[in-house]
Amino acid sequence: MTSASWVLLMVAGAVALVDWWAVWNSRTRVEWAAKPSVMIALAAMLVTLDVGGAARWWMVAGALAGLVGDVALMLPRERFVAGLVAFLLGHLAYVVGLVLLGFEPGPALVGLAVVVVLVAAVGRTIVSAVAAGSPELAAPVMAYLGVISAMVVAAFGTGSVVAAVGGMLFYLSDAVLAWNRFVKPFRYGRIVTIITYHLGQAALFVALIVH
Repeated sequence: MTSASWVLLMVAGAVALVDWWAVWNSRTRVEWAAKPSVMIALAAMLVTLDVGGAARWWMVAGALAGLVGDVALMLPRERFVAGLVAFLLGHLAYVVGLVLLGFEPGPALVGLAVVVVLVAAVGRTIVSAVAAGSPELAAPVMAYLGVISAMVVAAFGTGSVVAAVGGMLFYLSDAVLAWNRFVKPFRYGRIVTIITYHLGQAALFVALIVH
């Protein structure tokens, strides 16, 4: 890592803490500034890395797509479908970047088994709730579920524990968000979603360095 990369990673971490505080204390205006700033700092950190090759630029694309998704979901009049599409494209970019980082069939099969269990245990309930309450969103949500599942498999397939943990944290973040939105709200849903979201993204990016 370059000196700039270290500084930007620390900035991202500091701003993430501010964002977590804002979510916990319902400081919406602070959250509006902090949440996208985290992804800007992480994307800039990726740009300044001197490792990762082509995989790094696909990760940059994924981070920028996540930034667009964050903004879409924070607008005064939320653009849920736009945000979903942005994150879907981001996960596609992550899949390419992770595969370029390395692909080992054995770990990928482990990731596939994990995803199958998660879809059976949680994903089916979420999709059923979406279909019952917002049928127009059922197809986009199922498409997103398929793409984020592919990202998790690709993360496992790198053979990197850090990447696998990152993929799982991102999956957990979206599962909690979807459960909280479509199935049943629970008290700490928003704070769990944002913490696992930031840690998952960061771990995927750090995997470029430690792989």
